[in-house]
Amino acid sequence: MHKDLLRLMRAEHSVRRHLAVTMAAAVLAGLLVLVQAELLAGVLSGRFTAAALAVLAAVVCVRALLAWSQGVFAGRTATGVKSALRHRLLARLRDLGPGRLAAHRSGELVTLAGRGLDGLDAYLTGYLPAIAVAAVVPVAVLVRLFAADLASAVIVLVTLPLIPIFGALVGMTTKAVTERQYLALSRLGGHFLDVVRGLPTLRAFGRARYQAGVIRQVADTHRSATMRTLRVAFLSSLVLELCASLSLALVAVPIGLRLLGGSLDLTTALLVLLLAPEAYLPLRAMGTRFHASMEGVAAADAAFAVLDRSASGDPVHRPAASPETGTPESGSLPAAAGAPEIRLENVTVRYPGRDGAALDDVSLTIGPCERVALVGESGGGKSTLLHLILGFVHPSEGRVLVDGTDLRELDLASWRARLAFVAQRPHLFATTVAGNIRLGAPSASLEEVRRAAAAAHAGFVADLPQGFDTVVGERGADFSAGQRQRIALARAFCRPDASVLLLDEPTARLDGRSEAAVVAATADLARDRTAVIVAHRPAMIDLADRVVRVHEGRIVSDTTRPAGTAPPASDGTPHPPGTPSEAARGGRRVADVRREGSGR
Repeated sequence: MHKDLLRLMRAEHSVRRHLAVTMAAAVLAGLLVLVQAELLAGVLSGRFTAAALAVLAAVVCVRALLAWSQGVFAGRTATGVKSALRHRLLARLRDLGPGRLAAHRSGELVTLAGRGLDGLDAYLTGYLPAIAVAAVVPVAVLVRLFAADLASAVIVLVTLPLIPIFGALVGMTTKAVTERQYLALSRLGGHFLDVVRGLPTLRAFGRARYQAGVIRQVADTHRSATMRTLRVAFLSSLVLELCASLSLALVAVPIGLRLLGGSLDLTTALLVLLLAPEAYLPLRAMGTRFHASMEGVAAADAAFAVLDRSASGDPVHRPAASPETGTPESGSLPAAAGAPEIRLENVTVRYPGRDGAALDDVSLTIGPCERVALVGESGGGKSTLLHLILGFVHPSEGRVLVDGTDLRELDLASWRARLAFVAQRPHLFATTVAGNIRLGAPSASLEEVRRAAAAAHAGFVADLPQGFDTVVGERGADFSAGQRQRIALARAFCRPDASVLLLDEPTARLDGRSEAAVVAATADLARDRTAVIVAHRPAMIDLADRVVRVHEGRIVSDTTRPAGTAPPASDGTPHPPGTPSEAARGGRRVADVRREGSGR
C-alpha cells in the first residue's frame, strides 16, 4: 500500500470516514459469501426446506446493498483524496514562487494535476477495498473448510499462496512498465503545451512541421508504452486465472471421486465446491485491480516527489496559530499598516542544482517611503532580491527583516496583502479586464476599477468593444506589451492599502510613449510607499531616491541621488554636465503623457 497516500487519508477526517465505510462494506459483503454458500448447499442437498430460499434472497439483497454502499463511499473517498492532493500540490507550487517553479515543466504539472491524479480512482475504489477483502475472506473461508472437510482445506491452504507469489512476481514488472508509460504521458503533455505556446515562433522560423513530427514520435512512444502495459496486464491475468483454475481442479476432482465413492456427503461436497472459489477470488481480484491502479500510483509518486523535493529544497516556515484567533500569534501585520522598513542582513541565496549563489552576503536597508532602484546586468540577482521580499525565496543564510521582524516569522498572507507587485511580464488571465484589474482586490467596485485604470493611464480600456467587460485573450494575447503593463499597474492602484511597491523592469520592451505612460503611473503609485524598482531604463531609475548596483549576487555600489540629478548611464558612468540624459528626455515624455491625459 502507498504510505504517502495512507498518511494523506489519515489526515483528512471525511476521507478517513468514507474509507472506513468502504472497507467495512467490502468485508461484510465478502463474509456474507459464507452464509450464502451454506444456505445454497443446504437447499440443493435437501438439508434445508424451500423456505430457506427467502433467507438466501435476503442475503443476496444485503450483499447487493453493501456493494452499492461500497461503490458510493469509495467514490467519495477517491474524490476527497484527489481533491486534498491537488490542493496540497497547488498550494506547494504557489509557495515555491516563480523562481523555483521554473524548474518544473508546466505541461507536465498540468498533466499530473489533471489526467494523472484521475488515475487514482482505480487504486482508491478498487485496489484498497480488494486488499481488505483479501485479508479477511480467504481466512474465514479456510476456517469453514477446515470445519467441513480437512483434506480439501489442506489443498486450498497449500495452493492459496501461489496466487500472491505469482502476482508479486508479475507486479514488479507491471510497476516498472507503468511508470515508463506515465513518464511518456507526462512528456507528451509537457511537449505539446510547449509547442502550442511557441507555435508563432516555430512558424516564423519554419520549424512547425518538424515539431509536428516530434509530437508524432512522442505520441508513438506513449502508444508503445501503453501497449506494453496492456500486454503485461493481460499476461498477469492469464497467470492468475490459470493458477486459480488448477488449484480449484485439485480441490474439485478429489471431491467428485469421494462423492462417487460414498465417503463424502452431498451437503459437504456442495459447500466445499461453492466455498473453494471464494478463497481464491479475492486474491485474483486484488491482483487484477493492482495492475489497473498502477498508473494512478505512478502519478501519486510523481505528486509526492514534487512535494518532497520542493519542501526539502525550499523550507516554508509558518508561525504557530493562536488558540483564540486561529491566526499566527506573532508576526501578523495589518493590511493597512504604514510603509515599513525592509532590511537584509548578510543574506545568501542558493538555488538547488546551481553551483554559485544567486545572492552572496547581501546587506541592504530600505527605509520607510524610500524609493530604491536596483540596477545591474541581467542575472545579477535583482529579481532574486525582489522574490526574497515577496517571500517566494528564503535565504540560505542571513535574514530578511520587516520593521525588525524576521520575514520567516510573519504570516505571508498578511505580508503580501501590503504589497503591490508589477512583474516584467505580467500575466493576464482569461477573464474580463475588470476581473484582471481587481485581482488583488476582489471586492473592488467597478468605479474603483475605473479609477485605478485612469491612474495607470489605461484609458484605452474605454475604447474596447465591451469596455471593462471585454474578455482578455489567453495570456493577454489581444493587448500590446504596453497595454498589458498598464493593466498590471492598474492592479497595483486597485490595492490602496498596499504600503510596499515592487516593480521588476516594468518598462522593458516598451516603446517611448508606452514607457512614458508607465513611468508617469509609477511615479504616482510610488508616492508615500516603500518602493523597490528593478530597472535598466534611465527614465525609471530617475524615480528613485537611491540607486543600488547589483553585480554577480553582490552589491557593488549604493548611491543616494540628490534631488534633481540625472541618473547614471546604463554603464554606470555619469552623464557629462549640461548633457540631457535619457531620463530627462523620458521625463519630458512623461509630462507629455500627463498633459494628454489617460485617454490615449
